[in-house]
Amino acid sequence: MQVFKVQGMSCGHCVRAITQAVQALDKAAEVQVDLAAGEVRVASRLAEEQVVAAIREEGYQVETA
Repeated sequence: MQVFKVQGMSCGHCVRAITQAVQALDKAAEVQVDLAAGEVRVASRLAEEQVVAAIREEGYQVETA
């Protein structure tokens, strides 16, 4: 499972936007968002760079944890 630090997440809309962005590239991806910790965990066949790009396209700042 990959862990990413994501800044700017604050609500359920953020959770849905990030989840949908990743699952658009990998429908089987498992996405867990922890708003309080500012973390997104992704279990996917996607490369780390692909996940980062998908989250950034939604307007969030991302770094690998």
